[in-house]
Amino acid sequence: NHRLQLLGFNYDKEALDDIYQRFLILADKKKEVNDDDIRILTGDVFQGEKSLKLELLQVVCGKSTVPVATVGLRINGEIHTSTASGNGPIDAAFTAAKHLISKTVHLEEFLIQAITKGSDDFGKVHIQVENEGKIYYGFGTHTDIVTASVEAFIDAIAKIK
Repeated sequence: NHRLQLLGFNYDKEALDDIYQRFLILADKKKEVNDDDIRILTGDVFQGEKSLKLELLQVVCGKSTVPVATVGLRINGEIHTSTASGNGPIDAAFTAAKHLISKTVHLEEFLIQAITKGSDDFGKVHIQVENEGKIYYGFGTHTDIVTASVEAFIDAIAKIK
């Protein structure tokens, strides 16, 4: 709780319990947890309070298939969906998400990292988008890298005023 307060986060007991349980799981896998990891763990809890939240993600892709993604976003309490194709599953999902928002964003940076070793472990995605000359950062974690990528993209977009 002390480290969370130093990073600028304040949560009720229920949210702290949730963050702590996920912290323990991550610490067992990773052995060393840094401030970025803590921000991501808290971001998962905070996501429920945001006006923009990923509710649905379905992707179809393959060697001889045009990648297609359907994205469902909860925008101010109401779910909206869009389907788009792209150069890959992540591009298709980002394009579908862009169709649902009223902001023009440009992807400036996209970074994928493995939190721990192994194909079934969490991936961490950092995204930087530009809107009207300002830069916004988003973070996402998930065992599925496409889901983590879209969550990071939505996290960045949600920060645009």
